[in-house]
Amino acid sequence: MKSVLLDKIASVTRACPLKREVRLSAEIPCEEGVVVAVRVRSDKTTYNQLELPSGRMAQVKRGDVVAGALGHRHALFGYSGRMPERLAPGDSLHLLNLGGVLGLCDSVNPDLGRPFDCEVLGAVLEFPYLGERIGRPARIAREPLPEAPPLATQGVPLVALVGTCMSAGKTAAACAIVRELVHEGMTLDAFKATGVSLRRDILAMEDAGARRTAIFTDLGVVATTRANSARVTRVLASRLAAERPDAIVVELGDGLLGAYGVDAILEDEALRASFTAVVLAANDPVAAWGGVKILRERYGLEPVAVTGPATDNAVGTSMIEGDLGVPAANGRTSAERLAGLVAARLESARAPQALEAP
Repeated sequence: MKSVLLDKIASVTRACPLKREVRLSAEIPCEEGVVVAVRVRSDKTTYNQLELPSGRMAQVKRGDVVAGALGHRHALFGYSGRMPERLAPGDSLHLLNLGGVLGLCDSVNPDLGRPFDCEVLGAVLEFPYLGERIGRPARIAREPLPEAPPLATQGVPLVALVGTCMSAGKTAAACAIVRELVHEGMTLDAFKATGVSLRRDILAMEDAGARRTAIFTDLGVVATTRANSARVTRVLASRLAAERPDAIVVELGDGLLGAYGVDAILEDEALRASFTAVVLAANDPVAAWGGVKILRERYGLEPVAVTGPATDNAVGTSMIEGDLGVPAANGRTSAERLAGLVAARLESARAPQALEAP
């Protein structure tokens, strides 16, 4: 073992939590979620920040010693990278995202330049047994993800934000819906179900007025896949529903055709049935057309509204409404209308329940 002082601790490790001085092991398990210390070898002028456990963004500089977690990333507009098969001190890794996910980059986005190149220092050790000097590699997972978790929404409606791809306006729309409905007196909770670890989006939902928020990283998942996305969604939805909010806003990160498991969530019959309202975020009218077609034909879901850059002005809005027969409302400029469409769907879903009540 050797000790090092960390200059920066990435938000992906938030569950551990870590102190600035940590001890390292040269034996590094190559498993998702294992916490690793690295030294940054390069400088960057773009995409050069790291999200800390507090949510604050800090600029990364050459020579910084950073604690992150092993994982993969398959981002359309960002870096794509994979887990290493083996690691030892002195090997190279890359910072794949702002949340501190570490892996081997195999595809670069030209707008972002090369990712930070990092020298592996060792696996960060934790000492779970008081009084014992036996350390074990720290992992962000504090409990195993259930293999077949039940879905217990207890009648709490879910509002699902689905995108045609990343950066399609899902978070802006989610925040608009939360803000407007909270102003109307509702209690809303929110969570992000899919993507790669970064707390920025759920922090924005908190700022918009969400009472409680959660993200898949809270369950020890660095990046979601088809294998775990539905399970993550079931667990987080059930946990937040137990607190009895008036509604839960669910952001499905990435897109309908992405690699983070949105399709597996929509294929889950129980989850699909729990989505009282679905909002589609699209970058352009053609994406909106394809997204609506997929929701209707593959999953039998009718979106309550289309939002995102496709609705930034009247041109896209009129095309979507005329060609698709779906209301279009921009989350930034028409937040009240967007939230109103969601509220109307929630109200219409409550009406049959009220008639059935004794």
